[in-house]
Amino acid sequence: MKQAIAALKYHNQPQLAEPLGLWMAQAWAAQSAGIRSAIVVPIPMHRQKQQQRGFNQAEKLAESFCVSTGLTLKANGLTRIRATEAQFNLSIAARQQNLQDAFCLGSALAKRSSTQPIFLLDDIYTTGATVQAAMQTLRAHNIQVKGIVVLAIAERTPPSAPLV
Repeated sequence: MKQAIAALKYHNQPQLAEPLGLWMAQAWAAQSAGIRSAIVVPIPMHRQKQQQRGFNQAEKLAESFCVSTGLTLKANGLTRIRATEAQFNLSIAARQQNLQDAFCLGSALAKRSSTQPIFLLDDIYTTGATVQAAMQTLRAHNIQVKGIVVLAIAERTPPSAPLV
């Protein structure tokens, strides 16, 4: 899984999002407790980073996931308004600081009249800093997030173990 995510994100392999999104949809079907109507909002990238990469991997995963589940995709539900440092080398506290005020409500949810539950979708859940920052933005607009959908959960190194 680690290699597939790295290939998707860093080796220009956006086509991997389709089978990975399908796999996420299959896991969703097995665990979603019958949720058939919901809005899926992928975690956005800053426009400069997306231009460099050529695509947003969370959005690509969400496209495949939503086609397979029939859930509603709102790709512009959130906007990343501040470029942030890559999270993978940061401590938990630094990750939270890095994402402070990084998101704003996007055009797809600005005139929200639906009461459908909202789920955030991202590729990797590590410390939760990204989804917490996104949820904080949505909560500021009285939009509650029902849950998150992720492709992978990063393994955590116990605090007492040496970092390698």
